[in-house]
Amino acid sequence: MIIRALIENTTSDAKYKYEHGLCLYIETEKHTLLFDTGASSLFADNAVKMGIDLGKVDIAVISHGHHDHGGGLKTFLDINTQAKIYIHENAFDKHYGNRPNGKLENIGLDEALHRNNRFVFTGDKNVIDDELELFADVRPERLNPSGNKELYMCDGDKTINDDFRHEQNMIISESGNTVLIAGCAHKGIVNIVNRFFELRGRMPDYIVGGFHLTNPSFKKNEDPSVTDAIANYLISTKSMCFTGHCTGIESYERLKSVMGDKISYLSTGMKITI
Repeated sequence: MIIRALIENTTSDAKYKYEHGLCLYIETEKHTLLFDTGASSLFADNAVKMGIDLGKVDIAVISHGHHDHGGGLKTFLDINTQAKIYIHENAFDKHYGNRPNGKLENIGLDEALHRNNRFVFTGDKNVIDDELELFADVRPERLNPSGNKELYMCDGDKTINDDFRHEQNMIISESGNTVLIAGCAHKGIVNIVNRFFELRGRMPDYIVGGFHLTNPSFKKNEDPSVTDAIANYLISTKSMCFTGHCTGIESYERLKSVMGDKISYLSTGMKITI
């Protein structure tokens, strides 16, 4: 399995563009995948520079209904004419982020794309085949990101705190290895891994994605005690972790100080071979 970071908040090489967003290109034995599309068309520019043909992607997954993960959807639909896009049934609901000036900013997906016959709308669980599975039924029981309190959704005619019902995670099983991929882990990476364990009866071999331990709008990182608790939990899983995007550099460095070589930073252009 090969995982390439097409978009992340930082870059490993100056020739690659970067932005606040996430997009992963994944090659498995059976599939050529795209997990999220970043906030714009930059992922496609980077794919060209990496020699990646996005037209050959056969499955795309959107982790949740925020524009930094699905802002490049139209670009992908224009480039690729055949892939099915697996997206949660609530992903096109209205989503907002609070800003320091007290105003709510629309951070949702482009609603004009909603009625597209290439979308496969998912629920709590969706088994694609014996290699790929999606799950959204995570109980946010502990160590939830504090930044969630600044994120909102529409519920009828009311605006309420987002419950992240639209967030899904992907499991890839290949050659005896299992890889858990999360977009932003709004429901808490610990809770997501716990749900993985309930589903599979074992811990993942690899965990890839954002852990949402920073709030860039308010320039605030997660409480160090929470980050330490997450780090100690992740060590107990014996999983190898690759994280970036909404984890934040400062929080990553704290995770790294506890986890050592069991965690690495994921930046644009990086290649993971499993």
